Amino acid sequence: MEKQAIKPSPKGKKLIILGFVSIALLFLLYARYQDPILMTPDAIEPIQRIAYGFYIILLISFGAIAFGLYHYHKYKIEQNETDTLSIIAITTWNKKSRKVFLTTFILYGAFFSLVSGTLVYQPEVDFAHHYGAEIPSAVVVPCCDQPGYMPEILVYLTKHIGLQIIPLNLVLQVIVSYLVGLNVAIAVSAFSISKKTPGASTIGAATGLFIACPTCAGSFLSLFVGAASGIVLTLALIQLQTLFIAISIPILFITPIIMAKKLRNSDGSCSIELMK
Repeated sequence: MEKQAIKPSPKGKKLIILGFVSIALLFLLYARYQDPILMTPDAIEPIQRIAYGFYIILLISFGAIAFGLYHYHKYKIEQNETDTLSIIAITTWNKKSRKVFLTTFILYGAFFSLVSGTLVYQPEVDFAHHYGAEIPSAVVVPCCDQPGYMPEILVYLTKHIGLQIIPLNLVLQVIVSYLVGLNVAIAVSAFSISKKTPGASTIGAATGLFIACPTCAGSFLSLFVGAASGIVLTLALIQLQTLFIAISIPILFITPIIMAKKLRNSDGSCSIELMK
């Protein structure tokens, strides 16, 4: 019985580590094909196949991480310990938290797509006329740009709506959306507890909701500055927004730990009862 309870833990951890290591290696290896000199007529087709393989492996890596997180989450629930990760797992295992997480993950992912330029809407540009694109269509661009930005997928959904999928943005979008969903799910639970026990978790909940939108700072700054500020300033704001997101990732990791400590009872147990 003990072996069966412990078994999911290393399996989940290994899958998570394997997924992230695979993504890192994938980016490093594909960076070798970003030299324009390599794009000879004979090399275009093989590199195009490698680009397809890039996204297949990337999706498999995402799947491994998701499956690993599920197993590790389930393991922490089964162990029913009093450490911080167990409290986070218990807090987010109930049906309400899962709904909040999934809703936040999807909505924030969509918002991130708009802000990062993954989802493109240009009413003044006709993709078919200006770019000669077939509507609808999709194309994988294998080369050439900075590491992490290729291979790029361009999807033309309508004459004015499309997708520009950049690997680095895609990975960042999934990670940040997951962390934001986790923070909001814990914060909602913390608020529900604070109603019953005032002051017990209000600070943690407020902190979680405050940092739940790491891309908002750059977006609001762009709105305040306005569109007539020039291309140079616009590019600077985009870089600044990326900086905000990069800084927010460790904060999004730390905040659930802070909130989990606020949800811990004096005996070390979680303030929220385990519910399915």
